Amino acid sequence: MSHSTTSTRVYAVCSEFVWAVRLNLLWLVFALAGGVVLGMGPSTMAAYTLARRHARGESFQATREFWAVYRREFVRGSLLVLPAAVLGVVLVGDYLYLSALGPTSGALRIATLVALVALAGVGAQVGPLYAHYDLPLRAYWPKAAQLALLRPASSVLLLLALSAIAAATSAAPLLAPLISFGAWISLNTWLCQRFFAENEARLLSKGNS
Repeated sequence: MSHSTTSTRVYAVCSEFVWAVRLNLLWLVFALAGGVVLGMGPSTMAAYTLARRHARGESFQATREFWAVYRREFVRGSLLVLPAAVLGVVLVGDYLYLSALGPTSGALRIATLVALVALAGVGAQVGPLYAHYDLPLRAYWPKAAQLALLRPASSVLLLLALSAIAAATSAAPLLAPLISFGAWISLNTWLCQRFFAENEARLLSKGNS
């Protein structure tokens, strides 16, 4: 491997790291600006929209574009994200409670864990779907569930990526507030863009486009 190739790759890695930090900061600032509860949904959708544009090699002014999408998607983003976020919090709370009860709650605890994994697997498709396809709001979660079920290998890969980022940020807790959300949204978007392209090519080859 030549020195120039190595330098190019190091530069690309550093560039992506800086982008993930920047996206993470924008997500946090705008989520907090909406009081977290009201800001989380539109901030998440804005982050996925910009992550898709970045993955496609577009150039843009990140803060201005983030704010534009945040305002435009304030209501729709909240309606899409908040119910799932509430469900996730309830499931996590139930799992921790059942874990504290000991072996007697084994079956319920496992069922709760399965529900959490299923929610994470489907939820990992929703943000990229929202940024990539123009669908009725009510269609995103069913479509994400359909993709998760029909392409289990992709779903497993997304869950492994999520687990890897969670493990990495847990091992370096000082980095977690700096990069965790940005890194996940960037990687999640990059992977899903490829899954969507493969799915569209498969449908096109069958004459179903």
